[in-house]
Amino acid sequence: MASLLWLLSITMIALSNVSLTVLAFICAGPWGRCMGSECGPGGSQSRAVWCAHSEGWTTLHTNCDQSERPDNQQSCFRVCDWHKDLYEWQLGAWNQCVPVMMRSAGLQRPTVCTRGEEGIQTREVGCVQKSDGEPAEDVICEYFEPKPRQEQACLIACPRDCVVSEFSPWTSCSKTCGIGLRNRIRFVLAPPLFGGSACPNLTEFQTCQPGLCEGEENLYSLRVGPWGSCSVPLPRIARQAEKPPKESNKRSRESDKSAKEDPETRELIKKKRNKNRQNRPGGKFWDLQVGYQTREVTCVHKSGTIEALSLCSQEMLPVTFQACVIPRDCDVTEWSGWSACSKQCYDPNGAKGERSRSRKVSQFPIGGGVECPELEEKEPCSPQDGAVPPCTVYTWKTTEWTECRVDMLLSQQDRRRGNLTGLCGGGIQTREVYCVQASAVAPPNLSSLRSREGLRPVDSELCLGLPPNTTQLCHISCPVECEVSLWSAWGPCTYENCQDQTTKKGFKLRKRRIINEPTDGTGNCPHLVEAIPCEDPSCFEWLVVKLEECVPDNEMECGPGTQIPQVQCINSDSEKVEEQLCRDAILPMPTICEVPCSKDCALSPWTPWSFCSHTCSGKNTEGKQTRVRSILAHNAGEGGLQCPNVSALQETRNCNEHPCTVYHWQTGSWGQCIEDSSGPNTNTSLGRTRGDDISCSVGMQTRKVICVRVNVGQVPPKKCPESLRPDTVRPCLLPCKRDCTVTPYSDWSLCPPACEKTKSKQYRKRMIIQLPANGGQDCPEILSQERECEAPSVCHGYRWKTHKWRRCQLVPWSVRQDTPGAQETCGPGIQFRAVSCRKLDGGQADVEVCLKLASPMPVLTQLCHLPCQDDCQLSSWSKFSTCTADCVGVRTRKRILVGKSKKRDQCKNNQMYPLSETQYCPCNKYNAQPVGNWSDCIIPEGSRMESQPGVRVQGDMKECGQGYRYQAMVCYDQDNRIVETSRCNSHGYIEEACIIPCPSDCKLSEWSNWSRCSKSCGSGVKVRSKWLREKPYNGGRPCPKLDHVNQVYEVVPCVSDCGQYVWVTEPWSVWKVSSVDLKSNCGEGVQTRKIRCMLNTIDGPSEQVEDYLCDPEEMPLGARNSRLPCPEDCVLSDWGAWSACPLPCSENSTRVRVTFPLRKPGKEKKCPPTKEAEPCKLNINCFHYSYNITDWSTCQLSDRAVCGYGLKTRMLDCVRSDGKSVDLSFCKELGLERKWQMNASCVVECPVNCQLSEWSPWSECTHTCGLAGTLWRTRSVIQAAQGDGRPCPSQMKQWKPCLVKPCYSWRYSAWSDCKSDAARCGEGMRFRNVSCFVSDGSGQQDSSVVDDELCGDVELSVNGDRLIILQELCTVPCPGECYLTDWTVWSPCQLSCVSGDDLGFGSIQVRSRAVVAQDPENLLECPEQELEARPCAGGQCFEYKWRTGTWRGSSRHVWCQRSDGMNVTGGCLAAAKPMADRSCEPPCTKPWSLCTEAGVCGCEEGYTEVMTSDGGLDQCTVIPVLEIPTASDNKADVKTIRAYNPVQPAASAPGRAGRTWFLQPFGPDGTLKTWVYGVAAGVFVLLVFIISMTYLACKKPKKPQRRQMNNRLKPLTLAYDGDADM
Repeated sequence: MASLLWLLSITMIALSNVSLTVLAFICAGPWGRCMGSECGPGGSQSRAVWCAHSEGWTTLHTNCDQSERPDNQQSCFRVCDWHKDLYEWQLGAWNQCVPVMMRSAGLQRPTVCTRGEEGIQTREVGCVQKSDGEPAEDVICEYFEPKPRQEQACLIACPRDCVVSEFSPWTSCSKTCGIGLRNRIRFVLAPPLFGGSACPNLTEFQTCQPGLCEGEENLYSLRVGPWGSCSVPLPRIARQAEKPPKESNKRSRESDKSAKEDPETRELIKKKRNKNRQNRPGGKFWDLQVGYQTREVTCVHKSGTIEALSLCSQEMLPVTFQACVIPRDCDVTEWSGWSACSKQCYDPNGAKGERSRSRKVSQFPIGGGVECPELEEKEPCSPQDGAVPPCTVYTWKTTEWTECRVDMLLSQQDRRRGNLTGLCGGGIQTREVYCVQASAVAPPNLSSLRSREGLRPVDSELCLGLPPNTTQLCHISCPVECEVSLWSAWGPCTYENCQDQTTKKGFKLRKRRIINEPTDGTGNCPHLVEAIPCEDPSCFEWLVVKLEECVPDNEMECGPGTQIPQVQCINSDSEKVEEQLCRDAILPMPTICEVPCSKDCALSPWTPWSFCSHTCSGKNTEGKQTRVRSILAHNAGEGGLQCPNVSALQETRNCNEHPCTVYHWQTGSWGQCIEDSSGPNTNTSLGRTRGDDISCSVGMQTRKVICVRVNVGQVPPKKCPESLRPDTVRPCLLPCKRDCTVTPYSDWSLCPPACEKTKSKQYRKRMIIQLPANGGQDCPEILSQERECEAPSVCHGYRWKTHKWRRCQLVPWSVRQDTPGAQETCGPGIQFRAVSCRKLDGGQADVEVCLKLASPMPVLTQLCHLPCQDDCQLSSWSKFSTCTADCVGVRTRKRILVGKSKKRDQCKNNQMYPLSETQYCPCNKYNAQPVGNWSDCIIPEGSRMESQPGVRVQGDMKECGQGYRYQAMVCYDQDNRIVETSRCNSHGYIEEACIIPCPSDCKLSEWSNWSRCSKSCGSGVKVRSKWLREKPYNGGRPCPKLDHVNQVYEVVPCVSDCGQYVWVTEPWSVWKVSSVDLKSNCGEGVQTRKIRCMLNTIDGPSEQVEDYLCDPEEMPLGARNSRLPCPEDCVLSDWGAWSACPLPCSENSTRVRVTFPLRKPGKEKKCPPTKEAEPCKLNINCFHYSYNITDWSTCQLSDRAVCGYGLKTRMLDCVRSDGKSVDLSFCKELGLERKWQMNASCVVECPVNCQLSEWSPWSECTHTCGLAGTLWRTRSVIQAAQGDGRPCPSQMKQWKPCLVKPCYSWRYSAWSDCKSDAARCGEGMRFRNVSCFVSDGSGQQDSSVVDDELCGDVELSVNGDRLIILQELCTVPCPGECYLTDWTVWSPCQLSCVSGDDLGFGSIQVRSRAVVAQDPENLLECPEQELEARPCAGGQCFEYKWRTGTWRGSSRHVWCQRSDGMNVTGGCLAAAKPMADRSCEPPCTKPWSLCTEAGVCGCEEGYTEVMTSDGGLDQCTVIPVLEIPTASDNKADVKTIRAYNPVQPAASAPGRAGRTWFLQPFGPDGTLKTWVYGVAAGVFVLLVFIISMTYLACKKPKKPQRRQMNNRLKPLTLAYDGDADM
């Protein structure tokens, strides 16, 4: 990086006078860091300067010009951290966007601009001092912040040409005779932007001459000028000074006359005038003074020059003066002091208060004076701590959580399936939230709230912050049912109590133990002991462990002998005890045995006794045990003991001789805990510790205990062992009573504003904060109250009160005294009135209040007219008379002449002064019709369908079932004007029943039974499944993930006891000797035995099962080959088991097995070896063992649990080194470490249904009137769905139409024509009225005028403007004068778009004024047309496209159209304009030629073109015509080809109906057409075919050769095999 900076900062200093031979240059490195002891400009920095050769290596300084050597040290500014507050970057404004093309030399600008051009704009960025803005070095600011960018990309918009509308129709001629002008006008739709073309002329003129004028044209017009400013008449003294002496004398005499009046009289008159002024309402606010204003009247030539008034012939000149009000600006008092803060408490974190100050109006604006400024100022305020008490703080409180409710399993959704109670696992619980004062601290325990009645709820808006959750997940512990082990074997017959052996009654017992203790189960554990009565009980007995070896008697080597048994003393539980306890028991005696001699028959030892065939003995059953032995060698013929017969080889004995009568104690469920009143209270510490509540104490529970005989029923208790009888009574803790606790009622809700006429109600409520329990007091049924709002005695509001108009005041006498008729006090004037502010109840109020809260102040002045002597005076019109019925008769109104007008004849002219008006009575006919769409389907209040039983929780209601939908009705009168719906006898709606489908959840079957473990030994898996019974619809709970056959599986690990299935063998069969020695009965032979797989139980193998359940590797041999010993041969026993190999396995170690001789050999014979050894080989006869842990199972829940806490398990397996699972005892015997945890808790996500809030109240109507008004209500998600819970519905809003109401509004009529007073042109007035209009609010129907009384409740404003203007000044152009039209209305906002995409240049709207001329001679004096544009918000995109009409000859109409369908000029790209003229050049002059659409000359129909070599048309030739005669042709048998003249078809063949084809081989350009080549090719192919066929037909055939057919041909047979393709 350093080298790069070095290269970039090298400064090559080249001398201007150095020749090309100089090869060394001075180089300078970058400046180093500014160093110094102090901050500021006192630092210094240095750099390296050296002389470099042109090839890059450093050379001596003397090789460079030392006079040009730069400095290597300079002063600098050392920046410190505190400079950050003194310097900053100063950012200049962005300069104009410069196209990138202008900065890049090689790039060319595109010819057509579409979206705009990319550009770059720059700005100045520099480091300056914050204090005075003085520039500083950039390195100072760069020390703290990188230098802001000085360039950025920008977009230069494409030029936008001005767009104007189409022309209006031509106006009528400006003159009725002579030469005038007519014009047509268009207006601007879009201004030119970004350098686009300017707007064209908005006016087109055309001369016109309706006819010749009779006589001379009037060239002069009388023009009135504008009124001047309102002036005050001169004081009387000044006027007298200006008057002639005669007039002065006259005035002086009058003053002398007045002077003669009594001074007291003058003073009394003065006081009366002052008193009248003070009594005027509001008179102190208005300084009303009548002045006068004048205007100029001139005579104007049509060329615009002013001439003498005498040239304008007019009987009476316009009035040049009029009365006016002297303007007065608004004047206000000084500001009052600030009011106290509206917040009267201290809360630093709460909302601030407000304080205000005001000023009053001392003079209202009059006559267009300056309006009043703001009369009130407000600012936020907060009281200081200590000056005011702290604010009341509000906080959220909650009720108790409701009981945990668990949603049912998907498989339990069917009501027909079993009991739905007892669900457990994860669920949901709810509570209510309300707002209370934080100062009302809750007591520590809810039970004492009864004295305080809880906490009073207040308005929730007073609590700040988010409210606590109203729902939460919960868990109901699943009951653990009692789980017991298998029964043990029956024990010996023992005394019931070994301490008391007086009775001879005894019992045999078998027991089982509890594996899992029950928790919250449905019942108790089953009995754990069963007893069988027996005789001769004993508590202790001798157990024979084994018999010692047989010892022959008399110390002989063979022959009869005895076996001494080895015994030990055991108790009834088979536990070894001291031998002295068995002193009363019978000691087993030695048994008789025999050691065979060499010639004796040799028998095997007895097998162990088999398991007993029955567990008890009865009438039909008897327990038996057997044992067998076999012949190992036959006896010798002489002297040896013979072998016994077959029956002596088996012995049988009885077993389990006790009867099958089993007894046990059976217990019932524990009863309810009741107070034990029999004894003293044993738990006094718990008593009366909870106020007035009943003391919590220890009670008693009882249960029933009976003796039961199995399969019979209850028997007397003596049949069961009394010592084992369970308890019937136990102590218990009595729960405390808990009463219901409710809050006090909240305050009444506020009533609506007092001036509303509708009746309304107010409400209050209270909350349950503690539910009753254990017999406590129940909750009250009524939790809310309502009442009617009281009618307000005072309606607070303000209005203006207008007082009577004062007398009409004329222009002061001094102004009008010189005008004709001035001696009569009559004519136009001005009059005043006072206004005052009143409350709605009539009380007085300050004027400032009405200025703020009331409607605009009424006008204070108006023009008036004092009638002159010759004027006709009439009264006002009376009201129209009433009609007797609609559509019948007429109604009238009248007025009368007043005063002296009654006697004047000219006033009795009913044409000019009608005294009555008549009109037909209105004919009101109404019709109703529906309007708008149907509303949503709405369930009426109070008829919601509850959820399914057992699962309804708050907010978990799915509104479904029958509802109603609504459509609004609109009422029209006979003039198609909207009226109130009550006129049509309609309540405003059409109501129709509808159905909201109820959600149906996914329904699954019950779980199937678990499959058998996949392995019979060790760890495997077991599977269960459930299948789909019904799919969800209408937003029901979804199904879990199913497989392709719509089943869901659960697989868990399992372990099988390796000893549960065992191989059981029968005794070996008798030897079957294959090589029989008949004499000795010995030799090679075979033995067989049966092998069965049996289920092993605690009582031994019980039943035979399939062989595959037993381990095949452990299966014993079913046959064996061996040698049957001959007489005097040694007879050995069967081989014993192999000894265990020492671990670890090694081939150096061995294992052995032994046998022992049963019969000693004869003389000269020896026994074979009695010991056998083999090496230990790994995985063959020696194995290592290790524990194997399985994976965790899925989270297993209780049978009735759907979610929540469960248990996951894994299995421990003992695995042999060859991978085979074996019994755990193999690993246990080796003492291997077991360090794994077999069980772990787990959680299954709960299927929480979506829970919604209640529907909100219906909103206000979105429109106060009209057809489009809607009412809305909403609901929100309280708890989102989780797991496979029911999802939230999509409809969170509902709407219904509002009652249709007519939209009444005040609207202006159109302005009247501008009229100047008594003059032809000049300044004038135009007027308009404000009327009541009605509409349907849709904007698609024109408004209609109705009676003003219908707008009585509507504020008098037009389009929101309360200032009503009914007249305004205007100008009437003089004949020949050129003038500008009024401004057009502002165009709609338009965006700069390309293909509908906004380019981001903002919106703009425009208005324009066009030029209108009346005389061709004054066109050059016309002003310029005007255009105004302004930015606006919003807007829409418009696209412009060229449109074309159909060709008419060689031309067509081409125009530009805006995307909204308006035809415009401008906006379309000129380069893309379609061709409007297609005239051929040169023109087509050949006979029967015409100009085609392609712009080339062609021929008319019926003629073909003959072209020249250069592609031009040479001539048009007629096409031959092929005529096909029709059935009506009499000459159908004659075929003719003749020339046909297409120009005159009727003359050549009148009445023919034949069909003709015109064959034109040449195209318009003179070339052959494609079909000609096709026909030629076809003819050529046809000729080749004809020639070929002719050749083959004429060729001489060869003689056929005969062939010898030796083999006869076999016929071909087609056999159908059913395939459809055959």
